[in-house]
Amino acid sequence: MIDCSAVLLPGLGVPELIIILVIVLIIFGPSKLPQMGKAIGQGMRALRKASSEEEDEAKKDSEKEESKKDTEKEESKEDKEKGTDSKKDEDKDED
Repeated sequence: MIDCSAVLLPGLGVPELIIILVIVLIIFGPSKLPQMGKAIGQGMRALRKASSEEEDEAKKDSEKEESKKDTEKEESKEDKEKGTDSKKDEDKDED
């Protein structure tokens, strides 16, 4: 089983987290903790939303670039085919 505290914050165990919690309680008091938790939660939510929006925009941009490249490839193939067809027509006209 993986120890989550070791994965998330290496070097911080249960005793260290308890000491941090006690210090926070002393500094801010028990009445401010719910407000701080709410503010931290809202900040994390906003950060996740912004990062997911950024990822969506990046995916859309890459999809647009890929479709543009595909369109350019198709057009170049068509141009090549038209070029060979026109050469064949010119050869027939010369005969």
